[in-house]
Amino acid sequence: MNSRRNSFPFLNKYSSISDILGDHELASLGDAFVNLIYSLALSKAAGRPVGRKLDSRVLSSALRKAGLRSLLPHRMDRHKLADAAEALIVYGWLSGVISLEEALNMVSREGDLSDNICSLLKLVWERVGLALRGY
Repeated sequence: MNSRRNSFPFLNKYSSISDILGDHELASLGDAFVNLIYSLALSKAAGRPVGRKLDSRVLSSALRKAGLRSLLPHRMDRHKLADAAEALIVYGWLSGVISLEEALNMVSREGDLSDNICSLLKLVWERVGLALRGY
């Protein structure tokens, strides 16, 4: 996948997964991106345009299932955990380690939505980790 670091120079400020997970501005952008993916998945299934917001419970549950909770400070509420998930997902797309289509296909799979997002988070985490190490 292509790196978009030239298009989004602010991506260069992140040196660890924890930096990404904790960035509130990135989470704000991630909120819109994750809701787009979710709405596209619903639209694909319904065969018509659907616009929805993904519940923070689903995102926070997926973050825990993915094993990322331990990278964050204690005493974070569900909303902050969801923000961290959104930040990582949009960082993955911005940095070019995952495409919109790949994310959409993962979220659209049959089964539990939280499990699908967990798989997406794990994939982005793995690829971002490799990218940050320069592989």
